[in-house]
Amino acid sequence: MIAGSAITVVGVMALASVRRARDAPMAALPLLLGAHQLIESMVWRNAGDGAHAIGGTVVLLWVVIAFPLLPAYVPLAVFIAASHWSRLRLVPFVAVGLVTASVFAYAMASGPVTAEPVGHTMRYGVHHLSLENLVVAGYLVATLGTLLVSDQPELRLLGLVASVGALGCFLLWQDAFVSTWCALAAVASVIVLYWLRRPRKRRAAPDPFRRPRVPVR
Repeated sequence: MIAGSAITVVGVMALASVRRARDAPMAALPLLLGAHQLIESMVWRNAGDGAHAIGGTVVLLWVVIAFPLLPAYVPLAVFIAASHWSRLRLVPFVAVGLVTASVFAYAMASGPVTAEPVGHTMRYGVHHLSLENLVVAGYLVATLGTLLVSDQPELRLLGLVASVGALGCFLLWQDAFVSTWCALAAVASVIVLYWLRRPRKRRAAPDPFRRPRVPVR
């Protein structure tokens, strides 16, 4: 609850710091992730002291944000915030994100979703998900890959932190990877606030993926 509230405040500050309309979707990411953590606190409240799987509207809302929404939202937000000349390389990631989100949405519509306490973490399940490993790979490519190839250095830093965190969460909490990684991503999203508040003169950062122009003699 405390972490979710703190990240939500960061999200409000990020939205208040927007200076360009195209940055607004990315600025809303900390707010979305903060709300996500607040929803998970309600999932824990519903779980009580038992170790059984639970369902309900709160669990469904958490899963909707984590699975179909984020892999579509993050690539689109990065795409919108990018410079026009750098958007072409982001198109494949946006496509992967939309396909991954569609697969998750279909699986959720086909069967129940549940949450189950695993120690101090929560394991979420989508029970009619086919080709699970491939879908998870698409999820990570869409959310992390888009950030890593962004033309904005702060967003690349966010992608790097989230990638290292994803590896750590998988090694430490494999059964509850999604829950723990989403929590880490929420904390890391404070980088978005720094990105929005950096001096305007630094916003035209050089793009390492763009070939330098050769002067014509």
